[in-house]
Amino acid sequence: MTTVGLHVSHEQLAPDEALRVARLAEAAGFGDAMCSDHLAPWSGRQGESGSAWSWLGAALASTGLSYGTVCAPGQRYHPAVVAQLVATQEVMFPGRTWVALGTGENLNEHVTGDPWPPKAERDARLAECVTVVRALLQGEEVDHDGLVVVRRARLWSLPDVPPPLVLPALTAATAAHHAGWADGLVTVNQPPGELRRMVAAYREAGGRGEVAVQVHLSWAPTLDEAEALALDQWRTNTGPPDVAADTATTAEFDALARDVRIADVRKVVLVSDDLGELTAWLADLVEAGADRLYLHHVGRRQDAFVETFGEHVVPQLR
Repeated sequence: MTTVGLHVSHEQLAPDEALRVARLAEAAGFGDAMCSDHLAPWSGRQGESGSAWSWLGAALASTGLSYGTVCAPGQRYHPAVVAQLVATQEVMFPGRTWVALGTGENLNEHVTGDPWPPKAERDARLAECVTVVRALLQGEEVDHDGLVVVRRARLWSLPDVPPPLVLPALTAATAAHHAGWADGLVTVNQPPGELRRMVAAYREAGGRGEVAVQVHLSWAPTLDEAEALALDQWRTNTGPPDVAADTATTAEFDALARDVRIADVRKVVLVSDDLGELTAWLADLVEAGADRLYLHHVGRRQDAFVETFGEHVVPQLR
């Protein structure tokens, strides 16, 4: 059975609006939700970036949905702080939370003033952070010396069962590299053949748990409107993974995306005015290995999307 949830983009929705949309999604029949964790938006046109962790507490308390987020420990967040955040959420809302631990983006991490490490170092730092977070969630006192430093850390408020620590990956290589520690995999929409290869790489490397896919899509009453929304809001997200990881500021993302066209956006966003076409594309992702879909309508106005997809699309994918 496929779970269909809503992705709440903090880069595009003010925190109060995002909370209202989460409540609307629950009423419309979405099964659960996830959200981004950014300090800055990808584009000035998106214009928001509230605190994911503050918002998650409010969302969990005011809906019955389960929630997850993608977090990057090691620079902006010390892993002991991440472990405490994760543990506290799970104590309050047992069985309703998960966190994906990734290597992050310079866009959010450069504010510490520390140098942005190369990919190999970020991978190694993430592995250390996961070890620290998992040990703390198991009630251990942790000392660690490496790319991160931890001194006599311990969590005093612990959940009965630690929540899943999920791997966010954009490539099969990353999925395989970190599969050994992951309790699940989350990625973004891609051609079904590429998704199959990623899932296979993850499983062959020992990856366990469910596979979730965050699906960027743009739907509107007309194709012209859907294309305009996608181009306006998501053209900064069409570059390769290294560009997304290494670009430092919102202004730089907007400059890089100045000449992006709708054909480029269509490579990363499912764009259509046809609910049947979009449902078929989503079903292809399920067939390719997705256990969970998190639908992200890239427009900033969410009501029509949530209500329409809740009525016509979500029931067909379960």
